[in-house]
Amino acid sequence: MSYRTLGVIGGMGPAATVDFLARLLAATPAKGDADHMRVLMDCNPQAPGRNAALAGEGPSPGPTLAAMARGLEASGAELLAMPCNAAHFWADEIRAAVAIPLVGMIEVGVAAVRVSGARRVGLLAADAVLRSGLYSKALAAAGIDTVEIEPDAIMPLILRIKAGDTGPGMRAEMAALAAGLVERGADTILAACTEVPLVLDQSQVSVPLVDVTQALVEAVLERARR
Repeated sequence: MSYRTLGVIGGMGPAATVDFLARLLAATPAKGDADHMRVLMDCNPQAPGRNAALAGEGPSPGPTLAAMARGLEASGAELLAMPCNAAHFWADEIRAAVAIPLVGMIEVGVAAVRVSGARRVGLLAADAVLRSGLYSKALAAAGIDTVEIEPDAIMPLILRIKAGDTGPGMRAEMAALAAGLVERGADTILAACTEVPLVLDQSQVSVPLVDVTQALVEAVLERARR
């Protein structure tokens, strides 16, 4: 089996990008080095903040993301992936900048929710995702209700994870947020921020957990096959 060369628009945040790449490596059916896909990565933590941009408090990251995509394409990428949910608010700007496809994280996340049979999804997402309605609008179009976490509750945790706090205390706090969404009627939890799966897995949640990072990995493997 051979794969198209993948370009990764990364660095938002760096640990989430590494998590995506590690999962991609683990999920590839390879017997040796040459069985893995070629991956080009632009890990750019200096891309303008997505949350600040959507709050009207900072510049748009769109031009930077588009430039990263063009650079990856020029280097030989044949397919793009961007392991950051919030950055997909600018997906159209990226697609307009290149001739190669971008695997849409929101689309694959919603598809995974639909496969799960969820009727009311609890969103563990950053403020930018909640403000933009990236998931709530797409899920509503699919006939699925959402329960949203309060930004003031999750953003401090996301920032701590970005700073390297992924220990037992953080895992317990994120699990408590998920439990609160279940208490409010969620029958499925959507890990709609790439920092969330760094501290939360199915063993900590009483209802099905849809991990969008894993859904992106599976979609990339499918679409990269020649």
